[in-house]
Amino acid sequence: MLLSRWFFISFLLLALAGCQSAYYGAMERVGVHKRDIMVDRVESAQDAQTDAKEQFESALAQFRSIIQIKDQDLATRYDKLNSEYEDSKAAAESVTDRIDAVEDVSEALFDEWEDEIELYSSANLKRQSAAKLSQTRRQYQALIKAMRSAESSMEPVLRAFQDQVLFLKHNLNARAIDSLQGELGSIETDVAQLIREMERSIAESEAFISSLQYQDQ
Repeated sequence: MLLSRWFFISFLLLALAGCQSAYYGAMERVGVHKRDIMVDRVESAQDAQTDAKEQFESALAQFRSIIQIKDQDLATRYDKLNSEYEDSKAAAESVTDRIDAVEDVSEALFDEWEDEIELYSSANLKRQSAAKLSQTRRQYQALIKAMRSAESSMEPVLRAFQDQVLFLKHNLNARAIDSLQGELGSIETDVAQLIREMERSIAESEAFISSLQYQDQ
């Protein structure tokens, strides 16, 4: 049974890899190259991070209002915070999906670039292309590092919000709100760290896209 499952998983991975290769090949035939797809996906990931940053800020604002505004119905407070938590979780998942998409096309692009370097007959042009590949790869690695760092900073915030949502759900009474007061500072610190990481990653995305556009000039 275990062996059959392993073969099934291996088959799925090969099929997915084949689908991606077919997709990139089809796009090449209509004039859309891997580099264009890469830039588009970096911009898409950048947009997702901006959306996530704004969503986490909104969730924090909602949490503050729950703590500070005492005349709200407790069930209403729970519904509002839970809605913000679910939206934040969806935003975080979107960020992960788009970073994964950037990594996928980037791996294909760099593999193709390495293969094509071997086709040069001019040693000078081959050396220049290899140097450009090395430079672009370093810039890309800095970008992905910043993106993954921002991605990882979302998890503790999501866990903290989930804790508060569950606590409110299970303790819909005035003492529940009072006990949450002590958590506000910790969550504010986590969200501030998340926002800094997101902004750094967004800046890396902009620098990476600019560097590619500069190379075209």
